[in-house]
Amino acid sequence: MVRLAATLLTVVLLLAGSSALYGPRTFKEQIAQAVSTWRTSGAAEIWRTGFVPLEDLSKMPQKVRKQIGHDEEYGWVVAGSLPAPPAGAQVRWDDGSTMQVPVIGPSEALAALSPWPEEWIWPDRHTYPDGEAYQLTGATFTTMRLKTLRGMATVPAWRLHFSNLPGPIDQVAVDQEAVGTVEDAVGDFLSGDEEITDFEVLDERTLLVKYDYGSCGGGSLDVTPRVGEEPDAVVLGLAVPYQSSGPCAGTGRLGQDVIRLDEPLGDRVILDAISRLPVLCRRAQNACRAGHG
Repeated sequence: MVRLAATLLTVVLLLAGSSALYGPRTFKEQIAQAVSTWRTSGAAEIWRTGFVPLEDLSKMPQKVRKQIGHDEEYGWVVAGSLPAPPAGAQVRWDDGSTMQVPVIGPSEALAALSPWPEEWIWPDRHTYPDGEAYQLTGATFTTMRLKTLRGMATVPAWRLHFSNLPGPIDQVAVDQEAVGTVEDAVGDFLSGDEEITDFEVLDERTLLVKYDYGSCGGGSLDVTPRVGEEPDAVVLGLAVPYQSSGPCAGTGRLGQDVIRLDEPLGDRVILDAISRLPVLCRRAQNACRAGHG
């Protein structure tokens, strides 16, 4: 009941607009806060020099993926002895740069694959109906190729072997929480009903910006993208017509517009004014958080 009440409160606040949580702010203030957080929180350093994956953290044969898709309610459990993880390993980028990283163990890799609570991977803590669970019987420490913000890299991984799957699954073994993620660095952030969702670089000064917003009446609104430029960041926001000061039966709407920059984009990060996170986080979710593949 407490969880339900909290969920309903969150929905009401989001439909009431982001000002319910942060208070009314001008776009200039949003830019200042987003850029200050980016520069001082450690997020910018992680983005430039850290481990920022841009694709799924797990890779598997097509026949394995097909079976998992068919048995979507199955659990994931440890069903054999597993090796201990090494003290650390190395991420090696194709340009020759490297990064020493701590690694997770095979049971943690299994928990990252599972959509269920982490403690459910242990048979003595949870039993799945009719034994409907993938049985992890062994693991081998290896490497896998992964696209990251700094380019292609060879990263440490666990090859997980199951008694009832037609092939193994490779899971990235980098301990992302230990090396640091952008979301953890930025801290509390708002994901509301007005958000930049993606962008496409049309040329060095032109962006196609995609966004979503809430409409109390259900119809399209005259939404205008806004942009603020700093030497190290481009901050994107939205000007949404005023609708109401209280909760409403909001309907999600999508939109896109082309914006022009005063200066070439270069290697500047593109931030969302509300969340203060890189917009790329929406497209590649594992880029900014400790991902689950």
